[in-house]
Amino acid sequence: MFFALTDEQRALGETVRAFLSGRFDLTAVRAVFEDTAGDGHPLELWKSVGEQGWLAVCVPEEFDGLGLGLLDAQVVARELGAGAVPGPWLPTVLAGEAVRLAGSDAQRAELLPRLADGDLVATVALRGAGGAWDASGVAVTARPAPGTVTGIAAGSNGFGSEGAGGSDEPSGSGVFGGSGGLVGELSGTASPVEYLGVANLVVVAAIEPGPAGAAPGAGEVGLYLLDPGAAGVAVRPLVGPDGTTRLATLELAGARARRLPGSSAAALADLIRRGALLTAADQAGVAREALTRTVHYDRERIQFGRPVGSFQALKHQLADLHVAVTMAEHAVMYAAHALDAGLDDLELAVAVAKAKASQAARDATAAMIQYHGGIGYTWEHEAHLFYKRARRMYGAFGDPPAHLERVAALTVDSLT
Repeated sequence: MFFALTDEQRALGETVRAFLSGRFDLTAVRAVFEDTAGDGHPLELWKSVGEQGWLAVCVPEEFDGLGLGLLDAQVVARELGAGAVPGPWLPTVLAGEAVRLAGSDAQRAELLPRLADGDLVATVALRGAGGAWDASGVAVTARPAPGTVTGIAAGSNGFGSEGAGGSDEPSGSGVFGGSGGLVGELSGTASPVEYLGVANLVVVAAIEPGPAGAAPGAGEVGLYLLDPGAAGVAVRPLVGPDGTTRLATLELAGARARRLPGSSAAALADLIRRGALLTAADQAGVAREALTRTVHYDRERIQFGRPVGSFQALKHQLADLHVAVTMAEHAVMYAAHALDAGLDDLELAVAVAKAKASQAARDATAAMIQYHGGIGYTWEHEAHLFYKRARRMYGAFGDPPAHLERVAALTVDSLT
């Protein structure tokens, strides 16, 4: 299927690119990269991101959003990738998707407007270190907070019903206001978590108790709204691979958090797919920008009296990269459409998109270094900014081998 953006979506992309080129170019990115003691979260940029509406793309209009969808959000993600832009745009948008899809009416009304305008910085903590990108990788457990539920039915997981009584206010800075929701105590670790050090809202995946007599880990998956300032929360900074994105380990010891009532293993899987899609879009942007810069350089770099890009060995390699990047871009667009429309093949579409985009970004950024010759290997050149971003996001929400295995499994299932 040939899939193209609408005029409005192309205009959105051009607006994002023009803004970044004028207000946050690679010089600004390098400043964040070199500020190793900083939090990787330029406040003026974040304020502008909120004012421009980039955080509000997937938020319904009734909650002060734009009421669009992932097909529009991936346009923004591609441009952010093309600019190697730091900041918690992706995890904040993903946390908003969790609230939108699994939150109560009160939680949506309380949090979505604040996520849409950037008042809240959010992130997601969905797996333990090295864990799989599904329920089996979750390394946090939840139990009902003492005194927060009444009338627990025999054989239930202990979380009762939404109307359970008791004192259910999590400790912390009161980020959640009066949004309500059942309260659990979370223990365990999640790592790595992006921009945890600057977030004031974290969506945490946790395994809940199963029915009486069930094996450990056999319970349902819950998604919880955690205030990182709450008691029982520790943040351990990690050294990130790309120098711009700040990572940390989240350690929980009985920290209280509010449950999203629509939580389930299926809800977690859907959230991970959305994260994979937005990551793939970023990677497609990285790949296209790296290829464009490489082609431009090789058209101007003269060797043996002619542009190096005219030599067959380079020309064919660049042509192959163009095909790979174009395939990734269209795979991302179709996957976004599939998620927005709830198509039957959405899982397959996302797996293809993430595999294609991560491979294209890896190959295009490696070629950028190599085909720039000696200058591409220097610290002063921007090639390493794109390469490191591609490598960091390669495994986020599943690496290409994992997604290709999923493609194979889904294809076999469709034939049997």
